[in-house]
Amino acid sequence: MSVVGRDRVGYRLGVPGKRRGFVLDWAARTDVGHRRQVNEDSVLVKPPVFAVADGMGGHAAGDRASAAVVDRLSALRAEPSSGYLDVARLDAALHAAADDIDDLAAHIPVGAGTTVTGALLALVDGVPHMVVFNIGDSRVYLLDDAGFRRVTNDHSVVQEMVDAGLLDAADAESHPEANVITRAVGFRETPRPDLWALPLTGGMRFLLCSDGLTKEVADPDIRRHLAVGRPAAETADELMDAALRAGGRDNVTVVVIDVAAAATASKRGAESADAAS
Repeated sequence: MSVVGRDRVGYRLGVPGKRRGFVLDWAARTDVGHRRQVNEDSVLVKPPVFAVADGMGGHAAGDRASAAVVDRLSALRAEPSSGYLDVARLDAALHAAADDIDDLAAHIPVGAGTTVTGALLALVDGVPHMVVFNIGDSRVYLLDDAGFRRVTNDHSVVQEMVDAGLLDAADAESHPEANVITRAVGFRETPRPDLWALPLTGGMRFLLCSDGLTKEVADPDIRRHLAVGRPAAETADELMDAALRAGGRDNVTVVVIDVAAAATASKRGAESADAAS
């Protein structure tokens, strides 16, 4: 397990060439749960990158695999001129993490790997965006003025069955192959992330989580916790408590990120990632 970054309230993010900006609050929680001996989840909350990784593999390799991808992502830095990340750099970080994982798992017959999901602060055509990325079955949700939705799609056998009309979504979690994923970082595979670019607006609330949350807490209940509107730290605590009360059968990791519009940007335009660590 690796935890990079810490909770933050009032992180000011500028918009290049504009007087307006954004203010971000975030909080991260991770727990081993009630049945596992080792926490194989890792988490990163250090702008311009937020991420949750859920490791898999024998001989504690899952723990090291999730830490490897978080360590590579945490090395990404915002462009000094803008305070935002060049999204093109994500692929290199994921490929480097895959190489690291393959090296550490060289003598493990079953191999090792990790899911990873996250969000990047990036400019798309000069406009601030949260670029969501995903490999595996960890998830990103969004609550905003348009409502509540899951942004990411699971890369899993059961999701493919649901998409093909062979399995009802309500039965997916109880299916015997519910834990079988079809994409990962590691296992000697080439990382293939899906990407979604979401323009930043005030009132956005993001949730990043491992499947230790979604196995225990249904989407309507996740929405309810997010919609109450308590601060990010309290909301993260409540989601964690809900997962543990429901059984805590797996490691559980949650990250809550709130985006608010600011009247004016900070004088520096955007704070550095180092200042948020």
